[in-house]
Amino acid sequence: MIELRGVSKVYRRGGEEVRALDGVSATVAAGEFVAVRGPSGCGKSTLLMAAAGMARPSAGQVLLDGEDLYALSPSRRAAVRAEKAGFVFQMFHLVPYLSVWENILAPRLAGARGTPEDAREIAERLGLAGRLRHRPSELSTGERQRVALARALLSRPKLILADEPIGNLDPENGRAVMDYLAAFHAQGGTVLLVTHDDLAAGYAQRTIRLDHGRLCDDARAGDATAG
Repeated sequence: MIELRGVSKVYRRGGEEVRALDGVSATVAAGEFVAVRGPSGCGKSTLLMAAAGMARPSAGQVLLDGEDLYALSPSRRAAVRAEKAGFVFQMFHLVPYLSVWENILAPRLAGARGTPEDAREIAERLGLAGRLRHRPSELSTGERQRVALARALLSRPKLILADEPIGNLDPENGRAVMDYLAAFHAQGGTVLLVTHDDLAAGYAQRTIRLDHGRLCDDARAGDATAG
């Protein structure tokens, strides 16, 4: 489903060159649950953003279902993202002045296919039915992350891209969010997860490890090298 071919990403900061990704090649097949791990600053989030069509590589290609994302026009790339992928981030990225209901429906503004009926069903499944009129500031941290997950699921995507989705959560809420991602995967969805958390990584079938922007390990759960 996702294929990275020799992907490099170079940033310039204060006249210096920072190589966030260095020739990374990796594939995530449809229906897989893959975790990306490694030390802080190793390029995990950059890899996720490149895979999402949100950070153009300095070199290499990113293919989603065989389409070269960065060969597409920006509008077409945004449409592909809205159609095929949902995003969950550590900091939630909820719109503070919108209600829970409006936040869940927000992807429709970018062309996502979800309907209000879909939104209500997902909210009920995630235990948010009684919070739809509340604003993010009135929610617990765990509830905010569930709103972010509901928003990601609205268009019934094939793929969820998650960047440290339980990094701000206590173990109970973290496990609940990971259980929802596991249920999405069990129904045939694909998950690409960036995490430093052992609990989150334990849900993955495969673990990709990065170090200094390079792929240093790719192991299936249960392999001696997996962790």
